[in-house]
Amino acid sequence: MSDVEPDFFQDMQVIHDPRSYFHQVRSKCPVMREKYQGTFMVTGHDEVSAVLSRKDGAFSSAVSVVGPIPPLPFQPEGDDISGQLETHRGELPWSAHLVCFDGKKHSDHRALLTGLLTHKRVKANEEYLHGLADRLIERFVDTGRCQVTTEYAHAVAIYAISDIMGIPEADRAELIKLLGPAPSQLEGDAAHRIGADPLIFLKDRFDGYLRARQQKRGTDLMSDLVHSRFKDGSEPSFEMLSLLARFLFGAGQDTTARLVGMAICILGERPGLQNRLRSEPQRIADFLEEVLRYDGPVKVVYRLAKTSTQIAGVYVPAGSIVTVSLTGANNDPRYFERPDEFDIDRPNLRNNMSFSRGVHACLGAPLARLEARVAIERFLARVPVFRISEEHHGPPQARRYRYEPTYSFRSLSELHIEFTPP
Repeated sequence: MSDVEPDFFQDMQVIHDPRSYFHQVRSKCPVMREKYQGTFMVTGHDEVSAVLSRKDGAFSSAVSVVGPIPPLPFQPEGDDISGQLETHRGELPWSAHLVCFDGKKHSDHRALLTGLLTHKRVKANEEYLHGLADRLIERFVDTGRCQVTTEYAHAVAIYAISDIMGIPEADRAELIKLLGPAPSQLEGDAAHRIGADPLIFLKDRFDGYLRARQQKRGTDLMSDLVHSRFKDGSEPSFEMLSLLARFLFGAGQDTTARLVGMAICILGERPGLQNRLRSEPQRIADFLEEVLRYDGPVKVVYRLAKTSTQIAGVYVPAGSIVTVSLTGANNDPRYFERPDEFDIDRPNLRNNMSFSRGVHACLGAPLARLEARVAIERFLARVPVFRISEEHHGPPQARRYRYEPTYSFRSLSELHIEFTPP
């Protein structure tokens, strides 16, 4: 990457190689104002941790998904924009969903979901996951080839979250098509993708699921959700329950699909590591932690400075958007020795920040880790040593991978592998 600072939000070179971009920016300063959108780019491990762990209300998560694009619907004024933010919050993308809530509203609604995603419920899903992975592998294992993102990674993730939530089996294949690719951000999106509720297209379907469970309660997560209460005993609105269900479904499959796809890509480039994990399956969990550290599914999250503050001594005016780089933190050589090397034996690999930190840390992280572990375990157990398809991705010395054109997330558009059928 050249010495000229690329545009993080528009440059396809950064989409292809974000780690080099974060190295370049971090080498200048781990907290630096980028010149294109004017956001404060935070790329150091300690600095990222400090922002995500702040509890003084200096930062809001109101812009956490898409950051500076589109811009704030108001012109920030003064050293405290809290009032302006609340006046205009409903105009911001994703504002109807938990990921953008702050303070008590966030903690109260998050508690509804954390009370449902119990260790017992997650573990009960494991047997289903084994059978699901095997059924998906059966569809392609005799062909000697697989398009991993659609035939395996996305299917595993969507069927898995559908099962734990209680979505009827007859609806699951259709939901794969309905969700479609991740928001492109760089190539423009349908209006609903940047509205207050980008999951509005799922509303009627999930309203129906929840109303059916109001009439007849089952044992699935949505049954418990629709009968849930806040800690003070009050009842959430039906509309909010529907929003929470849609958000859990959307977020619950998206990260896992990206993680599984990247994991299989990394293994396809490293046949020796494939063989090691086949002989040491107990290390698959460590392997996935290193995937998360090395090239995780969420590159950045965003915070809005409600008050004028500082990050590592750098002045940040109220109204500034802070681009908090999880990938940058995970590849900071001050914290992870030789970060450009993929090493499942590194001692601190579990200290990666791929599921964020603080009050907005991913509440579905245990489920995502379980789903990804089972998906990779069964893939390695059933699929012989596989290689990246040169027909689709070029030779090892000149690989061609296409990533979804989104600056927030890291997602392979497609991944073709080949192997000798067993």
